[in-house]
Amino acid sequence: MTTYTRIPEGEQASISINPKHTISRISKYTYGGFTEHMGRCIYGGIYDPGNPLSDDKGFRKDVIGAMQELKVPVVRYPGGNFVATYHWLDGVGPRDQRPRRPELAWDGVETNEFGTDEFLQWCEVVGTEPYLCLNFGTGTLDEALGWVEYCNGTGNTHYANMRRKNGREEPYKVKYWALGNEVYGPWQVAQMTKEDYAKKAYQWAKALKLFDSSMVLILCGENGFNTWDSYVIKECIRFDQHGLGGDKTATLIDMHSIHLYTASPEHLENATAPRAAERAIEITAGLIDLARIENGVPNTVPKQKICFDEWNVWDPFRAPGDQGAEESYNLSDALAVGVWLNVFVRQSKHIGMANIAQSVNVISPLMTHEKGLTKQTTWWPLLLFCKYMHGSTLAVHLSCQEYEGSTKPKWLRGTMDTPWLDVSAAIDDEGVVSLAVVNIHPDNEFKVKLDGVTKGAAVTVYTVSGDNVAVVNTAEDENKVGIHKGTWDASEGSFVFPKHSLSMLRWSAKQ
Repeated sequence: MTTYTRIPEGEQASISINPKHTISRISKYTYGGFTEHMGRCIYGGIYDPGNPLSDDKGFRKDVIGAMQELKVPVVRYPGGNFVATYHWLDGVGPRDQRPRRPELAWDGVETNEFGTDEFLQWCEVVGTEPYLCLNFGTGTLDEALGWVEYCNGTGNTHYANMRRKNGREEPYKVKYWALGNEVYGPWQVAQMTKEDYAKKAYQWAKALKLFDSSMVLILCGENGFNTWDSYVIKECIRFDQHGLGGDKTATLIDMHSIHLYTASPEHLENATAPRAAERAIEITAGLIDLARIENGVPNTVPKQKICFDEWNVWDPFRAPGDQGAEESYNLSDALAVGVWLNVFVRQSKHIGMANIAQSVNVISPLMTHEKGLTKQTTWWPLLLFCKYMHGSTLAVHLSCQEYEGSTKPKWLRGTMDTPWLDVSAAIDDEGVVSLAVVNIHPDNEFKVKLDGVTKGAAVTVYTVSGDNVAVVNTAEDENKVGIHKGTWDASEGSFVFPKHSLSMLRWSAKQ
């Protein structure tokens, strides 16, 4: 949580922080990933058989190493829009018997060479948890129950035995399941009205929880500030007096999903746009509260969290989805990603999971080529947050000047502040404070008085920047944007945040 005071030009900016002022825990699932059968995310991304960089299962070892470096806690699969025509049975069993299918979402052909077992085995190699999305387009409830049984079944039953026949004796224990993807959209196969979706989602949820009451079910929302969200939350977040598989302390729905992408060719619009996600989270959290109040959900039932399972900087006109959506990210985009991540830390009270879309090649910080990887500009802020922004969110007060120009979306102006400095802070379980500051100004540095840094502390500084906001990393030159590591003497009292940069300051709060 960051409070903000706008100050006039000429006054010195300040940031006040107290390591004892913890707000809420930061979910480890905040830094999740997403893989979809889209472009080169799966084929040529995480799975590239025949490439000398791949292991004996066809998994790219360099991609595995990068995901392990991030310590990605959870990965969503198989979509995305792809899932609306995906039938999981096509992707299990002997590869030479799997059918090739027309792929309608991204206008291609799906070979089904990579399916459920391959993805879940890849997750085990990476050391991450899977999060599977159910087909709410052309799929059926029987098909969904069969998938859950295949992944998690322990008994002498049909789909559990099919898994065993396919070489996997023990269940995969998949915990997270989404009730469809973007089914509200006209781009979606079998688009639904909010009324039809809410009715179907609730009935599916009842059946799924009867099979396994411990599974975490995630409702399909839109962007968090839409009547779709308000309606489906009201209809689906309610208390079932009959209990769920004997559990009378829970509801059917555990999280509500929202999606948002931001982008603008204008740097300052681009860098401030993620504040729209902050407003979306606040509104969605309020809608959840309202539904619980009006539907009489007891306070003993844990509050539903928000699953922000698609987020990123993406301009679909610049990088069309049906052409692989391979964005080339510049420093401005990296700063926008830094603001996105600050938003999630500030709003940790409401965030149960977040998933950058996507993990490899498709609108991704990580790009593969035949001989290796390119880490785009957006990789570096993501790496810093994945490594260091854990534990609990800290209360921070920021005083600085504000950017007053145009915003995208336009409604952002007047609903959210857009200071030149975007700030979040956390303290981990070892007592180390991490302060993340994005200076979005393209031309000006800010000398900022820092209050609350432990006296005599050794402060480590990580800085992500480049020559200008338009600079990009390429396979030929990956070093235009990276992380510079340094130190700061806290006795100086003030720290200079460079223009167009993300800075992370870390120190021990222990005296």
